[in-house]
Amino acid sequence: MNILLEFFVVTFRVLWAFVLAAAKWLVRPKEKSVAGQVCLITGAGSGLGRLFALEFARRRALLVLWDINTQSNEETAGMVRHIYREMAEEAAAAAPGAAGDGEKDVLPHCNLQVYTYTCDVGKRENVYLTAERVRKEVGEVSVLVNNAGVVSGHHLLECPDELIERTMMVNCHAHFWTTKAFLPKMLEMNHGHIVTVASSLGLFSTAGVEDYCASKFGAVGFHESLSHELKAAEKDGIKTTLVCPYLVDTGMFRGCRIRKEIEPFLPPLKPEYCVKQAMRAILTDQPMICTPRLMYMVTFMKSILPFEAVVCMYRFLGADKCMYPFIAQRKQATNNNEAKNGI
Repeated sequence: MNILLEFFVVTFRVLWAFVLAAAKWLVRPKEKSVAGQVCLITGAGSGLGRLFALEFARRRALLVLWDINTQSNEETAGMVRHIYREMAEEAAAAAPGAAGDGEKDVLPHCNLQVYTYTCDVGKRENVYLTAERVRKEVGEVSVLVNNAGVVSGHHLLECPDELIERTMMVNCHAHFWTTKAFLPKMLEMNHGHIVTVASSLGLFSTAGVEDYCASKFGAVGFHESLSHELKAAEKDGIKTTLVCPYLVDTGMFRGCRIRKEIEPFLPPLKPEYCVKQAMRAILTDQPMICTPRLMYMVTFMKSILPFEAVVCMYRFLGADKCMYPFIAQRKQATNNNEAKNGI
């Protein structure tokens, strides 16, 4: 094709992509069904991972829960089973009135199950061995939610190398291992969905959490490159969603504060709200979701403004040292634990 003609075709497609994106803002896309599909969630024992598990359970997915903490993971599984029982009871109560209604094929609620595995996603061999167990005991994974995350809570020069490596392994490298474990079957079937739970700190950074920001930037880069690779391979049946929330009130960054006059307009996100927004994006095959929407503008401004202008904005918002109170609390807690243990 003549390059000039091809240029006009590409221009039209770019403009059409804007039109489609605008249409999705005006008309909410229909959510797809994940009923009966195997959904694996890492870091399912608490925080966002637990809430993701509950949301997928309400949509009748078969859950595979990974966490390093066996007890908290089993607690999440108990909550999932409770949801399954409630749905089974509701279905049983509605069954007489629904007799003869063959409008939709509903997965029997008795077939819904949740499987738990204790897995340290920061250890490659542990991931591969656990993934093999999942394939043998449950089946092939259709939805992979890479959610597990850790934070060291130390300034760079005070952070032990082991904690920096741990942060990178769990927050970034684990995405490689889990994806390599489950993507081959998705490619074979041309069906699946890979979700990367990153952070707004994977799009722009702040002081005091260099290891965390680097790991989340790495996760974002991995996700974007993987998305392009799937497009290049013309595997349009495999969807990807990048989740980049602002500070979420899970306790992970307890003590983090921006300027007090600004904080009422930009408070920490409620975990339930964050997950519901992410679920809407996942079920409508949205490639990326930033919560709140202001994060899109911050990312755009960071890309076009001079660095010194960004620094001025950070200082005005109190974002330049927002992590310092959190780091101080972590340091105090560590000192208290050492004193308690007689170290």
